[in-house]
Amino acid sequence: MVVQDRRGGGAAAVAVACGTGLAVGLLATGCSPEGAAADDQEPSGRAAAAAAATVRGSADALVRAGSARVRTAMETVSGGTRVAIRGTGGYDFATSSGRLRVVLPDPAGKPSGGHQPITEILAPGALYMKNRGAGVPADKWVRVDTASLTDGNLVTGGATDPLAAAELLRGAREVTYQGEERMDGAVVRHYRGTTDIGTAAKAASSRTRSALVAAEKGFTTDAVPFDAYLDEAGRLRKVRQWFHFANGAPNGASVISTTELSGFGAWVAVRLPDERDIYAGKIASAAS
Repeated sequence: MVVQDRRGGGAAAVAVACGTGLAVGLLATGCSPEGAAADDQEPSGRAAAAAAATVRGSADALVRAGSARVRTAMETVSGGTRVAIRGTGGYDFATSSGRLRVVLPDPAGKPSGGHQPITEILAPGALYMKNRGAGVPADKWVRVDTASLTDGNLVTGGATDPLAAAELLRGAREVTYQGEERMDGAVVRHYRGTTDIGTAAKAASSRTRSALVAAEKGFTTDAVPFDAYLDEAGRLRKVRQWFHFANGAPNGASVISTTELSGFGAWVAVRLPDERDIYAGKIASAAS
């Protein structure tokens, strides 16, 4: 997958539309922000603010958890064609690093159709891939500087870095609480909203800020819709995020990234490849 795009005016158009709708509503009721209508909306406003604050704090809760097992799914939809990439592994939030086994689909869309699974190591500022293909020796790793990618590796590697997915929620806004559900035997709270990449980049930790800054330039809009599921400790158990970019398609293309976390505190061993094991030759694309 290659993301090549510059932001359009989508986010601005949405903001203008929402602002106009609010203005029309106030004129229709004849109320000012100091009137009875504003008083009636106060409880819901406080609830929305509390929901947004809870979602924004989910990254901190994951860091406190230490580590987790990870399942990822990434679906691309372009021109009516849907392709899914799936991964499994573990992530250490203390070191901001993880290891995933990513399975690519065959041309018919079925998983692992003759493709060798790719081993990915996620680390601050870098993505390492083994069994990368495109002429890379089987025993070598490919290293990609995530800050050099136009999407900050939110979608390029076929799996969103779990910490980056959580830190992206630091820009959460317009959050609504959808109620309680059960997931893997645990009670989770479901939140839905939109997060802003630029806002998240400013609030992110130093470990993921450069990636989010890069991502701010790569998509059609900074606005990323999401569904997030948090457990009673405020830890992110599942997050689904929708990204959109042009990528040369008439109606653009969308990427749906889902990250699931479980087994908090599980032992996760991540060892970065030695320099001598990193392929220094020319490759096609970090996403193909």
